[in-house]
Amino acid sequence: MKSLLIPLLFVSTASFAQIAGQATPVDKIKIAKGFKVELLYSVPKETEGSWVAMTQDDKGRMICSDQYGALYRITPPAIGGSPGETKVEKLSIDFGHCQGLLYHAGALYGVVNDEVYQGRGLYRCKDTNGDDQFDTVELLRAFPGKSGEHGPHGVIASPDGKSLYVQCGNQLEEPNCETSRVPRNWAEDQLFPMLLGRGFMRDKLAPGGWLAKTDLDGKSWELMTIGTRNTYDIAINRNGDIFGFDADMEWDTGMPWYRPTRVCFMQSGGDFGWRTCSKKFPSRWEDSLPSAVDIGPGSPTGVAFGYGAKFPAKFQDALYICDWSYGKMYAVHLDQNGAGYTGAAEEFMSASPLPLTDIEVSKKDGAMYVSVGGRKVQSGLYRVTYTGSEKSDASEKSDLSDLAKVRASLEVPGTTIEAAWPQLSSADRHLRFAARIALEHQPVASWKDKALSEANPRAALTALMALARSSGGDKALQKPILDALGKIDFKRLKGIDRVTLIRDYMLAFTRMGEPDAATKAELIAKLNPLFPTNDTGLNRDLAEVLVYLGDAGIVAKAAPLVNDSPTQEEQIDYARILRFAKTGWTREHRADYFRWFLRAANYKGGASFDLFIGEIKTDALKTMTEEEKLAIKDVLDAKPEVKAPTFTVKPMQFVKAWTMADLEKSLGVGLEGNRDFQNGRNMFGAATCFACHRFNNEGGAVGPDLTSVAGKYSPRDLLEHILEPSKEISDQYGSTVFTKKDGSVVVGRIANMKEDIMMVCTNMMDPNNFTNVDVKDVVKTEESKVSMMPPGLLFMLKEDDILDLMAYLLSKGNPDDPMFVK
Repeated sequence: MKSLLIPLLFVSTASFAQIAGQATPVDKIKIAKGFKVELLYSVPKETEGSWVAMTQDDKGRMICSDQYGALYRITPPAIGGSPGETKVEKLSIDFGHCQGLLYHAGALYGVVNDEVYQGRGLYRCKDTNGDDQFDTVELLRAFPGKSGEHGPHGVIASPDGKSLYVQCGNQLEEPNCETSRVPRNWAEDQLFPMLLGRGFMRDKLAPGGWLAKTDLDGKSWELMTIGTRNTYDIAINRNGDIFGFDADMEWDTGMPWYRPTRVCFMQSGGDFGWRTCSKKFPSRWEDSLPSAVDIGPGSPTGVAFGYGAKFPAKFQDALYICDWSYGKMYAVHLDQNGAGYTGAAEEFMSASPLPLTDIEVSKKDGAMYVSVGGRKVQSGLYRVTYTGSEKSDASEKSDLSDLAKVRASLEVPGTTIEAAWPQLSSADRHLRFAARIALEHQPVASWKDKALSEANPRAALTALMALARSSGGDKALQKPILDALGKIDFKRLKGIDRVTLIRDYMLAFTRMGEPDAATKAELIAKLNPLFPTNDTGLNRDLAEVLVYLGDAGIVAKAAPLVNDSPTQEEQIDYARILRFAKTGWTREHRADYFRWFLRAANYKGGASFDLFIGEIKTDALKTMTEEEKLAIKDVLDAKPEVKAPTFTVKPMQFVKAWTMADLEKSLGVGLEGNRDFQNGRNMFGAATCFACHRFNNEGGAVGPDLTSVAGKYSPRDLLEHILEPSKEISDQYGSTVFTKKDGSVVVGRIANMKEDIMMVCTNMMDPNNFTNVDVKDVVKTEESKVSMMPPGLLFMLKEDDILDLMAYLLSKGNPDDPMFVK
């Protein structure tokens, strides 16, 4: 299903010859229809380095920073002129190593991510004598701690020009901000100890990546958001709302806590839920904010809105985001959705390789300037202009929605309890979040009793979340909070309110400790009958709470799901949760649980995958007596067979080599009601679709997210993409054939680069398996005509199973869709 993305808007060529010392040729770059790319400058790597940050000065010149060296100023030729007229000069000032640059108010601001000069921090350069050269450098604020590439990043100006916003990755502490829009009550908030994997940043606690605001002199700082992983750059839309492109943790691919790269609306006071290793918050938890758009695996770098570009209005309003590793620039079309945003990403510019680093829309000529480079790879500067027939009139600003206006009013420091309280019960998640944050800024004593006595279920859930988070660990608050939660009727709740109820129980334990034995017994009696529900995420939260409370009865209900769940991630999550269950096991349940590890040995994931699975098994063994181990010794001693991964215990048999002619006749009446939602989801797993694709926040991420296919494809087109994956290959997920000097070929997608080495993923079912290709050894590169998605995935399914799977995809994962059996 990797051929699913957008209609073809691109032109391309079949092959190119690699030119040493030159940036990617323009005839190799795919660009949206009607647009033109020019290569203005190939950076001499040995003398001018590899450029990672860019800004424009008041004369329309670009200023770029080498990742490990100096600053360069570029005067581009007039549009229509020769790229050979591009003027490049090294600036005389001893400054650089910037991953963020901003020319503003007559000064150059640079965010240094290195030990040079006075260390990591925000600097300002000025021209004090008017000779068109910066001659002074001032450190405005040092950033504490040491970091690698996940340190200080982008810097932009506020819409009124009076402030700066600085974005930092998750390797540094926040810079001793004098004030904070984020309540300083953040914590790890997980019931069970984390799984370490390879242990990257194992000792790093919240707040993780942060966004801060400061004045132009860098004197006063305010913390704006926390909980991102490694957002490299940010941009502000016309409404004053900030957006960032946050990074995934590629080592976690295949695990239930993996989060794809994503565009985030950086809502004031927000926590986006990054925690180290296995402790990341799932998007369903309301103590964090969800993404606006999920993108997939990648390495986020520069972002910018297209405002001021001489492009059609649709492309002026787009947020452009750069993926360094896969060489993709997306135009993200955002829409207001209540008090927040949703949107869709369209591939705009791409090549393999094309290590994109930054974007600037010129105020002088209305063109888009694009830099590539980083990690000492070949760098270059490109210009993108529109040459099509659509009008390029200036786009118009759209007003904030009424809900967004309410949200903005709640984000003003000092918002009163009276103003915030009515929005605790809002149907809009972003409004509820803003109201809760406003509440948490107030003294707990002033609203505690109101929270404990709130009668509206949704308002009570939001207020009690705020109270648990603001408790300061006061054990005396636990019983009143648990009692208040106990008064809320689970059966009358729907959707995310049910999830929030169980999350509130979690927070009552993570913040105030384990309840006493009597309370545990009372909670088990109340919560155990609720399991299972028709919400897979809620089921996992319920199971975790019940295991934490010591419920012996949850094992019989949840243990079969370790083997029977249709997704690798769901199976792993139940195995993770049940590893601490000490009672309620039968010999059969134990044996089946440990047999799962034999299957999981063939599952694939990121660099930490095998270590995570091993830790789960080690922890589970620690809960067993020697007698229990002896009883299943044959299972524990068994060695896994090396074979293709299967996500169903029930053996699958070949049914038929299905064709479009066999099935398209059934797509009309066959999809009209009475389809089985759960079977469709199970078949998505049985056909191994979940191994590569996300759907409704479940599954892998190496292929396209299929949640929105219902709005893009007819049932017939969708089925054709599945049955014939090579008929139309997505530009986003197509593979490349690299022909080497010795005649050998490597087929796959570039996933990472360093200097002259390209790391090529050759099997999308095994995202951590790379083949290194030296750029100097490549003589030809061309697009593969064969999809990386294997054909025949539906040959093991019956016709009704295929129709259930199709209906499941077209429903966007909604079990209440009328096409399904209730």
